[in-house]
Amino acid sequence: MKILDRYILTTFLKTLATVFVILFFIFILQAVWLFIAELAGKDLDVLLIVKFLLFYSPKMIPLVLPLSILLASIMTFGNLAENYEFAAMKSSGISLQRAMKSLMVFIIFLSIIAFFFANNIIPAAEYKFLNLRRDIVQTKPAMAIAEGQFSDVGEYNIKVNKKTGDKGEKLSGVTIHKKAANGMGNNIVIKAKKGLLVNQEESSMLQMILFDGNYYENIIPKKYEERNRVPFVKASFKKDIINIDLSKLNTVEDESSITNTNAMLNVSELTYTLDSLHKNFNKDLVSFAENIYLRSGIVNYKDHGPTAAAVTIAKPKKDSVVTDLLSVVSTAEKSRVLEIAVGNLESAKFSIEGTKQEVEVKQKNINNHWLALYEKFVIAFSCILMFFIGAPLGAIIRKGGLGLPIVFAVLIFITFHFINTFGRKLAQENGIPPFLGSWMSSFVLSPLAVLLTYRATNDIGLINMDVILSPIQKGFQKLFRIKNNNTPK
Repeated sequence: MKILDRYILTTFLKTLATVFVILFFIFILQAVWLFIAELAGKDLDVLLIVKFLLFYSPKMIPLVLPLSILLASIMTFGNLAENYEFAAMKSSGISLQRAMKSLMVFIIFLSIIAFFFANNIIPAAEYKFLNLRRDIVQTKPAMAIAEGQFSDVGEYNIKVNKKTGDKGEKLSGVTIHKKAANGMGNNIVIKAKKGLLVNQEESSMLQMILFDGNYYENIIPKKYEERNRVPFVKASFKKDIINIDLSKLNTVEDESSITNTNAMLNVSELTYTLDSLHKNFNKDLVSFAENIYLRSGIVNYKDHGPTAAAVTIAKPKKDSVVTDLLSVVSTAEKSRVLEIAVGNLESAKFSIEGTKQEVEVKQKNINNHWLALYEKFVIAFSCILMFFIGAPLGAIIRKGGLGLPIVFAVLIFITFHFINTFGRKLAQENGIPPFLGSWMSSFVLSPLAVLLTYRATNDIGLINMDVILSPIQKGFQKLFRIKNNNTPK
């Protein structure tokens, strides 16, 4: 490696490492804020919190790495241009492409690593992250119940005065409000002197055993004028057991819990899963279509009708289907045929409307798996794209440091992230193909990378002001020339 290549590569690596650490720390703080409800006040030790953030942090790499490459490229080449080092290179016959040669090799190598990281590390970390959240709930079920305040746990609001025991499973001063089915108020209140949380690691249910308590329920009369009397039922108990679904202890819903398992699969597993999903989806569509066809009664009429041969002699035209069908039956049966047809249509319409939502959910699941597959390649390409945007942009603006480069980097990355999010959401709803939704941001910004590289190579500024100012200057010159000609001598 030549001295120039080593110098540029070393400068870039130092800048990239510094920027990456700073941005990664910022995104980790954002993750802490996102899961603050699960981490704060749950009596979790430091090691468990570190594991929680460690398993969550790999999914931040697809955001942090491209932004770090973009900012490091702008800062590195901006410093070289600002200190006239590029001018010295060009005077020695070294072009911008030659100066970028070592970094091109490094960025391509880094993009390959990013692909394998997204294909292997991120799915494994996502799997461990979701299991850790479940294990925290199962090994420390009391983590969802804070002392001295009401905690929202599924269909209950639970308050305890004090928690004791190794895992906080022993409760004292328990007050429980059960939510109404319609979501309007709490009509059932349970108070107990003591309580105990019991669960098994294999079970998805948590048992809360209450001792020495009372049960209160407000009765809502059917007659409105009797509601002012506010009747209620009271019952005492020595022991009572309440079952709570452990899955409802996690009150924070993130994207990974909605998109099922696609974030935990690599390329080969996604390909296999997509093949199965498509087969099942097509099978369901064919089965539903055959069911609608059989329920229409056309097969029975064709097979058992006295004039079935007359119906199947020639295929009727679309506009004359009803007329031709009625012409082969007697006058007494026409009314019955029409009633059956209307009933079949209403039944088919109801069945289609009921199946539509189920089909949309399955299609959305397939789209999410396609998006997860394409994102692994988009991450690798985005590293190369951000370099070819940042390097020539830094050479053009000729500013290093953390001032103007940050402004340009943030604006470009926000644009990239917004287009990527918009494309993903649109593809999830089946508005556009998943391939286009995943690659939309890359397709939009690739011309910008080509344009900036061309302008930087040919020493053209970011904006050629002569193109804007020259017509204005010619206009003023022409205007003043006309005025001078019209001035009387």
